[in-house]
Order: sequence, then C-alpha cells, then structure tokens
Amino acid sequence: MQKKRGTMQTNKVLTVSQLNYYVKSVLDSDPRLNYVFLTGEISNLTDHYKSGHIYLSLKDSKSIIRSVMFAGNARNLKFKPTEGMKVICRGRVTLYEATGQYQYYIEDMQPDGVGALFQAYEQLKNKLSAEGLFDSRYKKPIPRFPSTIGIITSPTGAAVQDIKNILTRRHPSVNIVLCPVLVQGENAVPQLINAVERLNEYNLCDTIIIGRGGGSIEDLWAFNDENLARTIFKSKIPVISAVGHETDFTICDFVSDLRAPTPSAAAELAVPDKQELFQYYDSQKQYLSSLIDSRISEYRNILSQSATELISLSPKESLKNIENELTINTHRLSTLSNQLFENKKQEISLLASRLESLNPVSIMKRGYSVVTKDDKTVTSVKEVKEGDTLAIDVTDGRIISRVMGE
Repeated sequence: MQKKRGTMQTNKVLTVSQLNYYVKSVLDSDPRLNYVFLTGEISNLTDHYKSGHIYLSLKDSKSIIRSVMFAGNARNLKFKPTEGMKVICRGRVTLYEATGQYQYYIEDMQPDGVGALFQAYEQLKNKLSAEGLFDSRYKKPIPRFPSTIGIITSPTGAAVQDIKNILTRRHPSVNIVLCPVLVQGENAVPQLINAVERLNEYNLCDTIIIGRGGGSIEDLWAFNDENLARTIFKSKIPVISAVGHETDFTICDFVSDLRAPTPSAAAELAVPDKQELFQYYDSQKQYLSSLIDSRISEYRNILSQSATELISLSPKESLKNIENELTINTHRLSTLSNQLFENKKQEISLLASRLESLNPVSIMKRGYSVVTKDDKTVTSVKEVKEGDTLAIDVTDGRIISRVMGE
C-alpha cells in the first residue's frame, strides 16, 4: 500500500550525524572526487601559523567552495598564498561531518599561469609512479670509485663548469665525457635522449650526470618528458639527476637512480674526495699492518704447536715411549710372576700338609695298620672266620696271620 505524500516510515528517519556520515561516504567513494584540479581565486584566507593549516575559499564569478590545506601539504608550497591570488589546486572533495560543510581538501597549489604545465606534470608523475618507474627496487647503486663520469648538459651554462671544477678538485684522476646538449626548447628532449642512449650504447662511462641550472617550470620542462624518463629508466649506467635548484623537482629526478639537489651536489655525490680517500687508505694501511702482525703471531703459535706435535709423533719418541712401556711391563710381569709363584708355593705346601695328614703310612706310624683278606680291606670282624688268612700291613712291612677264633 502506498504511503500518502508527506508521511514517512519510522524506520527511515535518520539523525543528522547519520545523514552527514552517509553523504561523506558517498563523496569519498567516488574516485573522480578524490583527484580534482580546481582553478579559482583565493578569498577568506586564514593562515594558522601555529598549526600550519591554511583555511580559505576558492571562488569564481558564480560560485564559491570552502577549502583547507593541512600543514603537511602546506609545508611543500614554494610560494605564499595571498588574498585574491588566482591559483590552480589539486585535491579531493569531501564533507566535514561536524558542520555538514561540503569542502575541498587541497593537496597541492600553484599560482595560475603555470596551471596547464603543472597539471600535465602531475598526471605524468602519477602515471609513471603507477607503472613502478620510481620504485626504489629499480634504483642502481652509484659506483664508489668511478673511472669516467658522463655529463649531459649545456656546454655553455654555469652548471657544467661547476660540475667539472668539483670533479677535478675531489678526484683529479677521474675522466670526464661531456655530451653537449640543449637543456630547454623543443629540440632539447631529442638531444637529451640521444645522449643517454649513446653513453649506454658505447659504455662510455661508469656514472651519468644529467641536468642544468635553475629556472622556471617552463625552462625545466624538457626534464619532464615521458620519453626521456623511460630512456633514463632503461639506462644500464647509473644516472644522477641534477636539475635546477634544491626546491625544483622534475620527472627526471624521480626516475633517476639518485637525485642531487644541485649540479654541484651531483658532482660531489658522483666521486669520492681525494682527501677522504687518503685518510681511508691510511686507516686501511694501519688496519692491514695490524692484521698482518696479528696473523704472523698466530701462525708462529701454530708452527710452535705443530713442532711440539711433530716431536711427539717422531719414530724416535715413539720407540722411546715403547721402550719405557716395555720396561714398565717387564717389571710388572716379573712382580706378578713372583707373586704368583709364591701364592702357588703356599697353596702346594698347604695341600702337601693336608695330603700328609691323610697319608695311610702316616696313620700307621701312629700304631694303626691295614688288614686285608684276599686283597680286600677288612673293616669288620664279621668279614672273617676262623682259619682265614689275613695280611696285616704296618709301616715297615706286611704280616701274614691266620684267624684262630673270634
């Protein structure tokens, strides 16, 4: 059944918080609202110096939107926003639940006039980053002791002189291969790409320094080219990017193996300092000397122990040990045999005494005799009768007698 207009089911009633939460979730889930470029004029600017947050509105001739740039992003600004300034911003659209205010969260901001270039830069940066060209796992290590440095820059700018001077001062023995190119203008990109490819094709150096001095975003634009970025990424030779000043960032910086804040800093990163090397070599010399002394002492101890072991294992020592053992064993055998002989002698003497005590002759000497009849010992009078002949053995002979009666 349909409800009449103006009525509402009880279970459809929302709180204000629920409604704001729902609207915010709808805005946050829309990917098109999470990456929005806006251009407009700054108004209602409030810069909270303590927190670092910047609160403002962006407006055009018909509309206005409340905006905020939090401290983490505001710190990266290369200019100071002012009231009435026209800017191009990148950010996301969401809802501030507490007030139900629809607003724009700014992540980056540039003065208007470079907006198209900046937008192209951001789009390419995000594209290459998503492909993994900036990942640290692909970064090649910079050689510690290069023999040759390849320099790709303008032959007439101050950057090349700074690089050469620092390389020569820090590491005089390093070779320098200069690839002169244009660093701005429509012909700059093909020359930069060709220089990177030629250095790789003929393996002319151990490290490449590519860059130029500072300038506007238009001046540095050649180093934001996608084809140059992909060429640097494919380079087998490690590349140090040295474009502009410390606050300038280009696509070349992100895709190279190492970013230097300035061309001079790139030269310092490319080669070790000779004074530092001398100190390092001195410390290594001392370390090796100490290590050699320690090893010699260790080997001496090993040789001494081995000599002792050899002496103990020599045939002469073995024979001497065997001779000593034989002498000891001979003495033990002699002692054991004498002791055994005495023990047996005592046993025999004891047995002789016992046998002697059991000898019939000895018994007969005490007055006893042995009577036999027909060579059988008579032990009872019942075994003889009158007229029998008996033999009586005494100690000194035998007596033959006849039984005369019982």
